[in-house]
Amino acid sequence: MTLDSIQRNAAAIGLATGAYAISYGVLAVAAGLSVAQTCAMSVFVFTGASQFAVVGVIGTGGGVAAALAPALLLAARNAVYGLALVPILRGRFAARALESQLVIDETTAMARAQPDPENARRAFLATGVCLFVCWNIGSLAGALIGSGLGDPRALGLDAMFPAAYLALLAPQLEAPGARVAAICGALLAIALVPFVPAGVPLLAAVLGVIPGVRAMRRAAAVAEPA
Repeated sequence: MTLDSIQRNAAAIGLATGAYAISYGVLAVAAGLSVAQTCAMSVFVFTGASQFAVVGVIGTGGGVAAALAPALLLAARNAVYGLALVPILRGRFAARALESQLVIDETTAMARAQPDPENARRAFLATGVCLFVCWNIGSLAGALIGSGLGDPRALGLDAMFPAAYLALLAPQLEAPGARVAAICGALLAIALVPFVPAGVPLLAAVLGVIPGVRAMRRAAAVAEPA
């Protein structure tokens, strides 16, 4: 991939993500965050799935602890991405620490798609910078829009979070065992909703991974040649 094509792809990803960030800004304000808090989360957290998880739990009445748990769980995958990107994160500790802020799904995918380490680094940095700028601009725009809407729930905007969250999860359903895990987790969460505080059903849904892993192992055993 040439430098021009890397830059074009990075810009395209950034613009698409920036548009998506607008919905996060609207949802965050609807959940009770101020414009400053909404923007600060985008600057310092900068991982969309975790940010949606936080505002979703808070928006349904959950506390900070209940909101942080699923957010940290979702963000943990970035640590695994970081291991895969060690060869292209260079320089002093401070520089590598700053670059690690850009380790997310899209930057990892762009870097891993390159044929050599030099282009991988260029793709990682170009995509990361475009995403960071566009995500934060989109978050600010959404927060300002949301703050001028009055009560977003009256407009049905409270439904945006579950819709956006499902959109994030949908591509993962093709993985072996993923559908079993999703169904079991959803049923468990629904069963707990009337009995536990907001946010706890989301945490409990993680237990759906257990039957999902079993289903994945059964599928792998069937696929193995005799």
